[in-house]
Amino acid sequence: MSTTAAPSGTTPAAPLPRLSPSTVPAGAALNARPPAETGIVHLGLGNFHRAHQAVHTAAALSHTDGPWGILGVAGRSTDVARALREQEMRYAVVEISPERTRITVPAVHTGALVAAERPDAVLDALAAPDTAIITMTVTEHGYTFSPRTHGLDLDAPAVRADLRGDAPPRTTIGQIVRGLQRRRRAHARPVTVLSCDNLVGNGAQTRRLVREFAEALPAAERDDLVPYLENAVTFPGSMVDRIVPATTDAYRDAVAAGLGVRDAVPVPAEPFSMWVMEDRFCAGRPRWEHGGALFTDDVEPYELLKLRLLNGTHSLIAYLGALDGRATIPESVARPFIADAARAVLYGDYLPSLTVPADIDPDAYVGQLFERWANTALGHRTQQVGSDGSVKLRQRVPEPALLHLRAGRMPHHLALTVAAYLCCVTPPPGFSPGPHATAMVDPAREPLAALARRAPAATGASAVAAVLDSGLLGTGLTEFPAFAARVAEFIDVIVRHGPGAAAAEAARAAESEPLPVR
Repeated sequence: MSTTAAPSGTTPAAPLPRLSPSTVPAGAALNARPPAETGIVHLGLGNFHRAHQAVHTAAALSHTDGPWGILGVAGRSTDVARALREQEMRYAVVEISPERTRITVPAVHTGALVAAERPDAVLDALAAPDTAIITMTVTEHGYTFSPRTHGLDLDAPAVRADLRGDAPPRTTIGQIVRGLQRRRRAHARPVTVLSCDNLVGNGAQTRRLVREFAEALPAAERDDLVPYLENAVTFPGSMVDRIVPATTDAYRDAVAAGLGVRDAVPVPAEPFSMWVMEDRFCAGRPRWEHGGALFTDDVEPYELLKLRLLNGTHSLIAYLGALDGRATIPESVARPFIADAARAVLYGDYLPSLTVPADIDPDAYVGQLFERWANTALGHRTQQVGSDGSVKLRQRVPEPALLHLRAGRMPHHLALTVAAYLCCVTPPPGFSPGPHATAMVDPAREPLAALARRAPAATGASAVAAVLDSGLLGTGLTEFPAFAARVAEFIDVIVRHGPGAAAAEAARAAESEPLPVR
């Protein structure tokens, strides 16, 4: 490694100290006293968890102490876990907006494991008597469910291997079930399993997947575990909302300038954060309401509001932006045709498909969304937002699209969303979607390409119909050939004339449709 010598007569600046409990500046700590005991095991030690659940927990503990330390578990990547251990479980959260930057340091993690390195330690932690809550942020892709049935994908090799039990579990559901087995045999204390991922009905879906895994076990194991699942394990629903980009050197530099320390794994985030949960915790919980969380008997309206208005529209902005050569969401939404398309899908296609919670003003909510997307200081990248679209879109597009189609209305901007996604991840021959689309990561990219290779003669609506028949967006949309035809028309416009022309066509067509159903 090369270094640059200091100018003659000067003294090189001393290296900054590493972030640790002893170097956190006064006023930066979110909670003064870290928890001494572990009460939560969290699967998925990524940026979102550390900028959302961990921050809410630190804020709750600053109000009311409790045994609610979090043991973080990464799947395979060692970088974050190793850095946290080197920094004695401290890291900075950089809340950034055009107006100001605020840097805080939560102190809630009691340890950091990597499941691929220490699988038995993870199962022991899940089974530990002091563990009262198991949480996860493993993305939609981490639940290994079938897009067609929304049930556990029993044909997936990783699921089959976890069911055999001849090696440590690799899937999230396998880890949870094997941990619950140990728990049942050791002491059978109650525990709560809380999904913090963007899934429709995430609590009910997690419960169903865990139950399906348990019921697929050999009879003796199944009969031992299933009654415990029914009587001593709860699965509350939740809605999580915060925009959290990837960590870059810019945020490491911001921590160095703001706190005077080196942090290898700071987390950038927007100032906004929201967490809504059902209060069904059978073994206790932190006082998260003092950390800003909202508890309700009905999470679904908040969940659908976020999944469709924020996430669904975010996807459309990302795909149109990437196709337009825009690297970030703020750059994309600054383009008038993308902002207009976003408003059109919000008001025309998504809002009529849901019941807005009584305490939410929809116009104020939409205005806040545009402010968040336009946060130029945050610079959320289209590549990041657009990745894993095959898993994300099936949570966001099919149900509202079917609602409109069954009412005799074509949801043109939802069709545009699907068309822009397909142009990004499986571009037609001879069409280049640009570097930001090409950089998107998607588990369906190769299967969709293979589908195109198997049906080289398929063009237009028939090609899109083949994609929908593959289960990409579930099964319902296959009942409406007109939707596949509309997607194909938008793909043709994007290829021939660009995303701006496709958005203009969607706007013109939407004006002639019947009023949206409500």
